[in-house]
Amino acid sequence: MSQGHGTDDVPAGLGVPERTAQRFAELVAVMDRLRSPGGCAWDGQQTHESLVRYLVEEAYEVVEAVEAEGGPAAHASLLVEELGDVLLQVVFHARVAQERPRAEGGFDVADVLEAITTKLVRRHPHVFDPGASGDVAGEQTLDQLHSRWEDLKQAEKPERTGPFDGIPPHLPALALAEKTLARARKHDLEPPAPHGQEAAGPHTEEELGEALFALVRTASSRGLDAERALRGAARAYAAARDGD
Repeated sequence: MSQGHGTDDVPAGLGVPERTAQRFAELVAVMDRLRSPGGCAWDGQQTHESLVRYLVEEAYEVVEAVEAEGGPAAHASLLVEELGDVLLQVVFHARVAQERPRAEGGFDVADVLEAITTKLVRRHPHVFDPGASGDVAGEQTLDQLHSRWEDLKQAEKPERTGPFDGIPPHLPALALAEKTLARARKHDLEPPAPHGQEAAGPHTEEELGEALFALVRTASSRGLDAERALRGAARAYAAARDGD
C-alpha cells in the first residue's frame, strides 16, 4: 500500500541485512495478527488518540535506560527492550491507519519507512549525492552542515515563515523553553542579559539542576504549577517576538 513518497530519490544499493528485514516483517505480522479479528480485544480497540500516552511513556523509558548509572553499555538489554517498545508504537499507529481508506488519510508502515528514508537521503546530499550538490563528502564543518540542514527543512516546509513555527506546542516545559530560546538566538531575537547578570546563575549542569529543583520546590510549596508556568512564559516570549 505504498503512496509513493519518492523512492526514486533513494540511492540504489543501500541494502538491508536479511536478518533486519526478517525481524521487521515478523513484528509487522504480529501486530497485524493482534489487530485483526480473532486477535487481542484491547489492541483492536486502540486509536491514534488512545495510543499517544503510551508513545510518550515509552520514549521516556528509553531516556531512563540511556541515563541509568553506567550508561547505555551497562544496560544494553534494557535499552533494546525500551527501543523495541517505541518501535512497536510506530508499527501500531501505522496498522491503525492502514484500516482507513487512503482517501480518508490511510497509510501503512511501508509509507512511514519510505517517507523517513527519502527525507534522510534528501537532507544529506553531502553523503548521498556530493557531486550534484557541489560538496565534497566529509569536508563540511558542523556549522555548515547545520546551516544546510536548516535550509533544506525550510525548502520542504515553506509555510513555516515565523521564527517559532514548527516548535511542537506540547513539548515538556523545559524542552519548549530551550527550543524557543534557540530559535530566538538563531533569528537574533534574544535580548541581551540584563547588565551585570551575564555571569550570574549556575555554571554547571549540577548547579543548574539544584537551582531548578529549589525553584520548583518553592513553587510547589506555594501551590504554583511550575510546568504550566514555564510553558506559559515560553509561549509569551515567542508571541512577543514573533512579529519582530
